[in-house]
Amino acid sequence: MTDAPAFGVVGAGAWGTALAQTLARTGRPVRLWARDLTMVKILTARRENTRYLPGIPLLEGIEFTDRLSEVAEATDAILLVTPSHGLSSVCRHLSPFLDPHHGVPLVVAAKGLDAESDRPLSDLVKDLIPAHPVAVLSGPNFAKEVAVGLPAATVIAARDVALASRLADLFSTANFRPYASSDPLGVELCGAFKNVLAIACGIAQGRHLGDNARAALITRGMAELTRLGKVMGVQTETLIGLSGLGDIVLTCNGLQSRNYTLGIALGEGLKLQDILAQRRSVAEGVYAAAALHRMALKAGVDMPIVAAVDSILTGHAGVEDVIAGLLARPLRRET
Repeated sequence: MTDAPAFGVVGAGAWGTALAQTLARTGRPVRLWARDLTMVKILTARRENTRYLPGIPLLEGIEFTDRLSEVAEATDAILLVTPSHGLSSVCRHLSPFLDPHHGVPLVVAAKGLDAESDRPLSDLVKDLIPAHPVAVLSGPNFAKEVAVGLPAATVIAARDVALASRLADLFSTANFRPYASSDPLGVELCGAFKNVLAIACGIAQGRHLGDNARAALITRGMAELTRLGKVMGVQTETLIGLSGLGDIVLTCNGLQSRNYTLGIALGEGLKLQDILAQRRSVAEGVYAAAALHRMALKAGVDMPIVAAVDSILTGHAGVEDVIAGLLARPLRRET
């Protein structure tokens, strides 16, 4: 290994690798952690993530490791890009290697909620690694496009907006434009919700319900997100910004979206366990649906699309029955 990297990235899936590639374009050294040594050897030898981003050469500024202690040496920021359900375990293993006096920022780049507590992932990280400032990164970003350097914008949010602004400056490249936000809760709720809505839109696509139905789902989904956001105290600008409406537009319409294509398969009649068995990558909406449904019930917020997706994923209702139930809801004023 060379000297301490500027950036550490925990998680060598498609998104983690794409972010490592983007950070390397800043000219600063990056160290990318993969869970198993075999993956590290392939990444090092081939300079390519053959499992998740095949065909994309990785920049020389990226080093690879299976040791969290070497990622913890990062001087400017550590990005946490593991699946949401594995984040707590990674944080517990990473924490002993971090210097509490240095306080390197931890950036949560996973999109979801903690499945055990239904809390935002940034809250989980703060509890497990309290000595370090925490930010979140989320936006309308497909990993492959970011990895090859196509233009993209994203949001970096922290309660300390000065931290968010500093990280935005550090992560910025000619084609990757981060915007700072002081609303991490809103950004995380949007990131979790858009995946659930993408599954709903995919189901409609798989059932050949037409573009009108998808447009209606997106619009009424935004209404659900707005109701929840109002109760949770998030900023309206977040809901209609990059991490909200922007990511919803991308995820609910693009075939690169794992959640949208999972919904399509469900709509075509495949079983959830069979779909997941054929995939290496995680569709976060599978985990977020139940957490968002419980959050909505606790907050007293009506979120019928979230409830419908959760009932399909848990096997409590079939696709046809859920669609019929949504269409049979009583008519009401739009606002």
